[in-house]
Amino acid sequence: MIDFDKLDKTIHERGRLSIMTALATRMEWSFQDLKAALKMSDGNLITHLRALYKAGYVSMAKEVKGRPQTKYALTPAGKRAFEEYIAILERIVDLGRG
Repeated sequence: MIDFDKLDKTIHERGRLSIMTALATRMEWSFQDLKAALKMSDGNLITHLRALYKAGYVSMAKEVKGRPQTKYALTPAGKRAFEEYIAILERIVDLGRG
C-alpha cells in the first residue's frame, strides 16, 4: 500500500508540478519561456516559483544582457525531490496494474 502522505505537497500542486517537470527537461529556463510554455499568468507563475524557491527546489539568477532576465533551474535538492516524487507515482501506477 502506498502512503500518499509521502507525496511532496510542494510539488504535487498542478502548477508547481508543471514547473518542476519543465525545469527537469533542461538546465535553465527564463521566466518568459516558462510562462509561454506553461501558459501561466505572470502572477500565477511567480507565486509558484516563489514557493519552489522557498522550499529550496529552484534557484534563481538574474541576468542583465541588454534586457534583464530572470533564469530558473532545479537545485540538487529540487532534482532529488522531483525524482522521489516520480518514483512514488510510478509505484502507485504499478499497484494499479497489479
